[in-house]
Amino acid sequence: MSKEHHAVLTFARIYNSVLTRLLVLALCIVVSGAIVRYYVLTNFLREDLSAVVEGQQLALATYVAHDVDSKVIRRRLLIERLAASVPLDLLARPEQLRVWLKERSPYQALLAIDVFIVDASGKRVAGYPDPKAPSDTDYTDRDYVQAGLAGKLFFGQPIEGRVNAEPMLPISAPIRNAAGEVRGVLVGMMALSAPGFLDSLLQSRGGTTSGEFQLVFPESRLRIESSRFGMGLQPTSPPGLDVLQDRAMAGFRGTGITVNGEGREEVRAMVSVPSMGWFIVASLPGHEAFSTVERTQRFLIKGAISSIFLFGIICSIVMYFVFRPLFQAAAQADCMTRDELPHAPLPVVRNDEVGHLISAFNRLLLKLNEKQAELEKIAHHDTLTGLPNRHHLSGRLRQVLAQAQRKGTQVGLLFMDLDGFKRINDTLGHEAGDEVLRQVAKRFGAVVRGGDTLARIGGDEFVVLLSDLGADAEETVSTVATKCIAALSMPFLIAGTVCQLGVSIGIALGSGESSADALLLTADRVMYQAKKTGRGRYVTHKL
Repeated sequence: MSKEHHAVLTFARIYNSVLTRLLVLALCIVVSGAIVRYYVLTNFLREDLSAVVEGQQLALATYVAHDVDSKVIRRRLLIERLAASVPLDLLARPEQLRVWLKERSPYQALLAIDVFIVDASGKRVAGYPDPKAPSDTDYTDRDYVQAGLAGKLFFGQPIEGRVNAEPMLPISAPIRNAAGEVRGVLVGMMALSAPGFLDSLLQSRGGTTSGEFQLVFPESRLRIESSRFGMGLQPTSPPGLDVLQDRAMAGFRGTGITVNGEGREEVRAMVSVPSMGWFIVASLPGHEAFSTVERTQRFLIKGAISSIFLFGIICSIVMYFVFRPLFQAAAQADCMTRDELPHAPLPVVRNDEVGHLISAFNRLLLKLNEKQAELEKIAHHDTLTGLPNRHHLSGRLRQVLAQAQRKGTQVGLLFMDLDGFKRINDTLGHEAGDEVLRQVAKRFGAVVRGGDTLARIGGDEFVVLLSDLGADAEETVSTVATKCIAALSMPFLIAGTVCQLGVSIGIALGSGESSADALLLTADRVMYQAKKTGRGRYVTHKL
């Protein structure tokens, strides 16, 4: 056997082994348990962390929203007071008005980086500290100027500054005379990134967290993002790209977990700025919010791999010792099938399930031996008469010829065919014919010698094999043939019917040099000669 073939057989035995299947089943159970624990524990931990993180984000967003609201209210009061203190007579004198604005620059620092005044016609009169802006610029198309001229305090939509593209928020307040008529508008361009206004958006996020805040202006669909890298004015995501943002733009306020426009998971909280139409969004990346879950998952995976590996080793060793008697019994049984060991009962080592299985195998082996003996008998004997069959006769004939060659004796073969059997079989039926054959076998068995072989080789054909014949071989075979003919001379009573039978016999005499086939063919041929000469007689031929 080649090494490759041996390796294939070894792999096949391991693959089909009950130990392998039990081990795989046990490992599947362990792996299934690990998977269930993995998903159940991580889902529970994620849900618990979601509630905690959403609560934290909501608290932060609420703090920032109220802080922004308080600063908006403070600036609204400042611009109202400043607008109320503008000298109306200076509206016609731009230079003196600019000096007046410069003198109040400490108050403006809290309000805006650029303050200017337009008259009732919407044209710029003076400003500070932006001296480059033309004094007669028309601002009537600006919403914040229109609102001021209408007598309203107004916070405009955020815009980008002309110089450095920083996000700016225009604030306007009407300038009234003693009669309450609007004579002009005080406008402040406040930088949203300037210190003192949106600082809370930066300061509320501590440590190394990568979360951010957004100040969203729903009406203009703009947002100011605040991170540790600064602020920028950007449009909000298009509708349909961020579900939670779409809900917030529609008025939803609260917390939730969503996927942003870049496909990353985030935990968000949305809180309105009370006095404005804006809202604050506090967001935290999912990988940071659920980092504990990820670490737990890695721990569970490592633990599961280690436990599966350790369990596999321990389980393999335990099952090997448990099933070792079974393996030994299987090896011995395999040797028995190859006739390397005799068919003997296997030893029972333990009185457990394996021991019971081996005991059952021993009982089965005993029955198989009995069945084998019975099958061997069936294979060599005729089932109807119990006489040796053609197969047994062939083996016996070879033995007798070999013995005759050693001893120098002769062999006689009587080939007998019943006369009148077909008529009985056709008229009385097969059962009657079988009964005739059984009685014929008994009568022939009564006349042949004890060392001779009487066989039925098929149908109504019988053979008598005579061995150890000496010089009187012809006389001996003639005597046996005469007795066989005489044995059938008496009638047979079959199914209440008296039947008469005869027999025609062909005799072949040979020595140890003769072949088995030659003896059988010769005896068969001369038997037909006996039938042709009148039946109920025999014809002898010597090879």
